[in-house]
Amino acid sequence: MNTYLQVHDLWNVVDNNTEPALLRANPTMAQIRQHNEECAKKHKAMACLQNDGSDVIFTRIMACDSPKQAWKKLKEEFMGSDKTRQQQLINFRRDFENLKMRELETIKQYPDKIMAIVNNIRLIGDDLSDSRVVEKVITTLSENFE
Repeated sequence: MNTYLQVHDLWNVVDNNTEPALLRANPTMAQIRQHNEECAKKHKAMACLQNDGSDVIFTRIMACDSPKQAWKKLKEEFMGSDKTRQQQLINFRRDFENLKMRELETIKQYPDKIMAIVNNIRLIGDDLSDSRVVEKVITTLSENFE
């Protein structure tokens, strides 16, 4: 959704929640058109947030007054609170550290399993370097792949 709003030049409205500046005295037609477009962005962003989800999502954000408020509610709903995300991060990091290749796993299955955990860690917002991931794969391969 973030990318979708960025593509349509609406992310700044969601992120900053700013109102466009008032028109100066004796504005030109171009300035009036530009001002009207800027005023409409807030409503376009709300429409994107409300229409691109399911009915359940719509009912959760329909009472929100601004795109920023709706985004915050959606983020909380789908990503959880900071405390929840922190606990998820701890769990994913533990899974990552404890992961070892099983004897019956193929060389394709094991990195896929690692990348699933790494992607979850990155989705939460924590950075896990590529070099650390490669190191994990190399150090935890089973003996027959050494």
